[in-house]
Amino acid sequence: MITIPALGRLARTVVHLRPRQIYWRIRNHWVRIRPDIRPAPALRSPVERWQPSIAGPICMVAPDRFRFLNVEHQVASAADWISPRRDRLWSYNLHYFADLVAVDAASRRDWHRDLIARWLRDNPPGHGTGWEPFCLSLRIVNWLKWYCQGGDLSADARGSLAVQVRYLARSIEWHLLGNHVFENARALMFAGLCFDGPESSEWLETGIQLLDEQIGEQILADGGHFERSPMYHALVLEGVLDLINLMSGHRSDSRLDFLCVRLGNAAQRMLLWLKAMVHPDGEIALFNDAAFGIAPTLAELVDYAARLTIVASAPESGLHLSDSGYVSVRNSLITLIADIGELGPAYQPGHGHADTLSFELSLAGRRVIVDTGTSCYGTSPERLALRRTDAHNTLMVDGQDSSEVWSGFRVGRRAHVYDAIFAADSNRKWVFGACHDGYRYLPGRPRHRRDWVVVDNFIDIVDKVSGDGVHDVAISLLVHPGITVVHAAQDTVELIIDADVRKPLCIIRFAGFDALELRPADYHPEFGKVLSCTRIVLNRRGRLPLEMSTRIEWSLHDKTANP
Repeated sequence: MITIPALGRLARTVVHLRPRQIYWRIRNHWVRIRPDIRPAPALRSPVERWQPSIAGPICMVAPDRFRFLNVEHQVASAADWISPRRDRLWSYNLHYFADLVAVDAASRRDWHRDLIARWLRDNPPGHGTGWEPFCLSLRIVNWLKWYCQGGDLSADARGSLAVQVRYLARSIEWHLLGNHVFENARALMFAGLCFDGPESSEWLETGIQLLDEQIGEQILADGGHFERSPMYHALVLEGVLDLINLMSGHRSDSRLDFLCVRLGNAAQRMLLWLKAMVHPDGEIALFNDAAFGIAPTLAELVDYAARLTIVASAPESGLHLSDSGYVSVRNSLITLIADIGELGPAYQPGHGHADTLSFELSLAGRRVIVDTGTSCYGTSPERLALRRTDAHNTLMVDGQDSSEVWSGFRVGRRAHVYDAIFAADSNRKWVFGACHDGYRYLPGRPRHRRDWVVVDNFIDIVDKVSGDGVHDVAISLLVHPGITVVHAAQDTVELIIDADVRKPLCIIRFAGFDALELRPADYHPEFGKVLSCTRIVLNRRGRLPLEMSTRIEWSLHDKTANP
């Protein structure tokens, strides 16, 4: 039985949805799509000008064994395609067929032919996980990329592809929107350009219409993807480059010419954004739902774009990505990336975390202050814990989340950011910060403001909580597993690389707190991977307004690089 608080939370979630989402969620519940098994249109010859796409990690380790999300399973029978004993996201990955375009895929081409034949036999049209729209979208693209790169599709596979595309065209994910609809559009574009005849022209027309709408909405003016996840940004960027690659061999009308130019401009902005959102190790910041090993790296995307004659300039040393709400500041010693923006699009915040005004820091080439990351989806307690405010490097009031994250991908009440500032001077000093109202529903209506001052040898962070009444305030800083944290004094910790030498990488001093604790914690840099580390927690109880400060300082002579 649903409780009154749960009903209120549901109402605070649903109120942000678009009418289209509600309509299609209801319609999808009641209307079942019947597969259209008419003969397939002819396939065009593979695109002669197709450039090799990005080769992902090998995930098919034997003819019947697969490794996804750092977990390996055998897939030996028809039941194994939809086994309830396995994580749902793992099963989704199985149906994507990513290994067809993975590293050294040509050496496993016989395995791939057999795998496609098995899938056709074990997954009848319209039944099972593999026929969900997102799985359809990624599999259609991967089968056709495989074809463009020399793979041979059997008559049965071509026939199934047509059935899959027809099924997808009638099940666009309007109930979700976001990156799902982009992937639906990409699949229809691939099908429309790789098949021939009137039916393929209809698929192409639908794909063009979807892309025309979604690119303008999903790619913000600063180049960021509107869901504010660096991982999904990189995945969408790869999809944009794939479309440019495909259309370059089929530009036979003005619509495709115009769309290709538009996608090229978007790709340049997206590359610049991503360059600002990576650390010196070349990997992304882990804000919102983000993990290593899922999306291509920046280096892979830059190389792929260059093969398509798309080049983006280097970002400035200090950059406010104001549309997506991130700040990136870097010099020869530090990289600091901060979140001073909205959670995500109001109608689709599913990949957002309650991390407003959080940040990550690298020093001397090493990650130092890290986001908790993402190691799972679903509705487990671990999934919820990873989305909560105290899992991030920001401030929590009265043990409550700044945004009301719940279930696997739901958000009720949201923090809204205002009064954001960003300034730099000729002395390489950056000042930036913002306020948010995520705790406005608590007694006294607390508001949190955080400001950063970054200079050559230290960072000052000032947290202010305004409002009324007595409240408990806690600030969390998660330290990378490769660094030892030493409580050097009542208000000071040292971060040490080599515990034997005891030479600190940096020193962090705190003011305005009642207590400082070092707690065991977990770092989740990849799906299925959890590493032990240390969390610094600072507590304060008092009557608002309250002010607390943190100084992170280091020696200008310490340029120890990441080994």
